[in-house]
Amino acid sequence: MKAKISLLALSVLLATSITADAKEAKAKQAAQKAVEVSVNNDACEPMEITVPSGKVTFNIKNVSKRALEWEILKGVMVVDERENILPQLSDKLTVTLLPGEYQMTCGLLNNPRGKLIVTDSGYVDTTNAAELEKLAEPLAQYKEYAQAEIDELVKKTEVFVKAVKEGKVDEAKALFADTRVHYERVEPIAELFNELDPAIDAREDDYKKGAEDPEFTGFHRIEYALWVKNSTEGLTEIADRLEKDVKQLQTETKDFTFPPNKVVGGAATLIEEIAASKISGEEDRYSHTDLSDFQANLDGAKKIVDLFRKNIEEKDAKLLGLIDGEIKKIDDILAKYKTDKGFATYDKLSDADRNALKAPINTLAEELSKLRGLFGLD
Repeated sequence: MKAKISLLALSVLLATSITADAKEAKAKQAAQKAVEVSVNNDACEPMEITVPSGKVTFNIKNVSKRALEWEILKGVMVVDERENILPQLSDKLTVTLLPGEYQMTCGLLNNPRGKLIVTDSGYVDTTNAAELEKLAEPLAQYKEYAQAEIDELVKKTEVFVKAVKEGKVDEAKALFADTRVHYERVEPIAELFNELDPAIDAREDDYKKGAEDPEFTGFHRIEYALWVKNSTEGLTEIADRLEKDVKQLQTETKDFTFPPNKVVGGAATLIEEIAASKISGEEDRYSHTDLSDFQANLDGAKKIVDLFRKNIEEKDAKLLGLIDGEIKKIDDILAKYKTDKGFATYDKLSDADRNALKAPINTLAEELSKLRGLFGLD
């Protein structure tokens, strides 16, 4: 009897020990996943990081002199990112990573990229297949929508580029905002292509020499020439590059499988971008056509909500009602500034006008940020 008790006690002791070891291992793994990254004016600190596969949390601190975005790249694709991290502030990014070698952007687009190595921890993706199946139809519909928008972008860019190359400044100015709306509506997908998005849509802040940096291309480089210099001189190569890049985007997206988390999360991304940076007027700082971008971003977010409406309603009808209410508020405010030629220029809005937009935009961004979690896509 005593021997049996000793064996039983030993079994309990071993089981307790194993459980404790498992808990300790999990705790240790969790601790390993909190990674500190500082970004200065020239590089990331550190420039090389190794993490286990699975969910990883990065704390990104901006110790540079300007706002920045930090991205994790895999080949030509953006895996995930945090935008508009202000100087001396930090932001947190939690992302699921599979084994392999990745890159990190480190501030300015001219800066060297860091290396991120993900080792195999045995992580297994437990995303609910049944849930993903329910999202299949709206995902397919969204791809059709995005491709149609990019097709329109290509057509209108061709006309815009022709006006630029022919030196028709006023005509190019008139075409600028209407051409860009098709990019702005599907920006979360366009931003996944880490070589094309900066070439098409980067701002002067992303480069060491600002507006005069030879690597600064795309819509905003042309915008600078049209409104600041009132000239198209020297833009032929840049205009040709823009047309080539949007056509490349069209080609790349045709056979691309749109990630469910990026599509569903794209609604929040579009509105968060307005809240974080566009509301200040920095996006179209030369032309002041910002309100056109706001409307396009809102249209893109609204499309995602509409396509996934049944799915959202099944999960959280109250959340859907809150989202619809904030969308209407913003739509109604923007409607006040519509003109026969598009929208009033953003520099005509008073501080009170801009502040009236801020509250519903911030609220909508917060509500939309819940959608990924709603479908287990975090």
